[in-house]
Amino acid sequence: MVDALLGLQWGDEGKGKIVDFLAHDYQIIARFQGGPNAGHTLYIKDKKVVLHTIPSGVFHPGLMNVIGNGVVIDPVSFEQECNEIEAHGIDLKKVLVISERAHLILPTHKALDKASELNKGVNKIGSTLKGIGPTYMDKTGRNGLRVGDILRPDFQQRYEVLRGKHLDLLGQMKFDEDISEWENAFFASVEALRKHTIISAEYYLNDAIRQGKKILAEGAQGTMLDIDFGTYPFVTSSNTVTAGLCTGLGIAPQHVGKVYGISKAYCTRVGSGPFPSELLDATGDTLRANGNEFGSTTGRPRRCGWIDLVALRYACLINGVSDLIITKSDVLDGMEQVGVCTSYVMDGKETTQFPYDINEKEIEAKFDYIPAWDKNLSDCESKDDMPRNFMRLLEMIEKHTQVNIAYVSNGVGRDQLISMKGNSTKP
Repeated sequence: MVDALLGLQWGDEGKGKIVDFLAHDYQIIARFQGGPNAGHTLYIKDKKVVLHTIPSGVFHPGLMNVIGNGVVIDPVSFEQECNEIEAHGIDLKKVLVISERAHLILPTHKALDKASELNKGVNKIGSTLKGIGPTYMDKTGRNGLRVGDILRPDFQQRYEVLRGKHLDLLGQMKFDEDISEWENAFFASVEALRKHTIISAEYYLNDAIRQGKKILAEGAQGTMLDIDFGTYPFVTSSNTVTAGLCTGLGIAPQHVGKVYGISKAYCTRVGSGPFPSELLDATGDTLRANGNEFGSTTGRPRRCGWIDLVALRYACLINGVSDLIITKSDVLDGMEQVGVCTSYVMDGKETTQFPYDINEKEIEAKFDYIPAWDKNLSDCESKDDMPRNFMRLLEMIEKHTQVNIAYVSNGVGRDQLISMKGNSTKP
């Protein structure tokens, strides 16, 4: 059986910590989409570790980690990430395998990404400039290079052909930055990538399913950045929703079991795009400061706002969420009141449905407010300890999404996760 864990907002929901917590119930953790624009933060012995491409189960002994075919890999950043993880005493050669079908991010992909954003001017998407979008474009355009290609004797020639196509495009875009150093680093890191275990991941995973092993499919980014269902065109280049694990790992839908959906107790977004519940005031600044809301990959300050139950209900619907997990609840401690977006007003009409084209609509977010609570959530050890006003927030979330909340994260620590199921005990 394969369970899924994915974000329900615009990414940055705290998925890494939750994967790290749930990992002991699984034998395999598999990333199914995205690239090094992901930033899954873990705290290992009180030290902060940010994973970008490698699954979040690597710090669990005896657990295998798979980078699936739906992921795009930058050999340079991947090698850097490997070095950082191995500095913690992890032998990645023993606990990590990589799909031969995963596509490679080339230096010219990064150049195309940068040139495209520069040409957009004020209409920038907010790309991380890591070459991910152009890599997925080559994938769907049937031009891309895959991890398996680095094992071919003619890899250099294949690279030169694609590089030539990219340079023609860059010339048309009047991009003349020297990328020779990027290329030197790329080929050095390709040599390091060849030393890893490269496999037919779809056979590996389906064999594991037949053996009765449990797999956790780890998503990157968030539902509202999905290429089909997100706030298009301000989205990522892959399917971040549950369905993406089937194409991103080669697993049939009937093998999918639980779907863990992760949402912060408020909302954040990095980069451009619509954000109906955004707070462009001192309250938004307070959320950013209290939550340390700066991109774990880019370092960019995140836009902050109250939780949006219209978008969250939509995300739960699209993903078939079975278990909700609310993170960073402690960030709301000390707020004078906590806002909850319960509906939108568009064209004079109130709705709880997420619109097809949110960019072209004048949207007024309608809020309900919950008074401040009388104790810090970070001090709570069970659901019985939680203040009544915070429980009101959880009840509103469950009512609007029609999904039960399984856990609440109330701090950065690995053990700061409270079970909301059954008896009121720590997980």
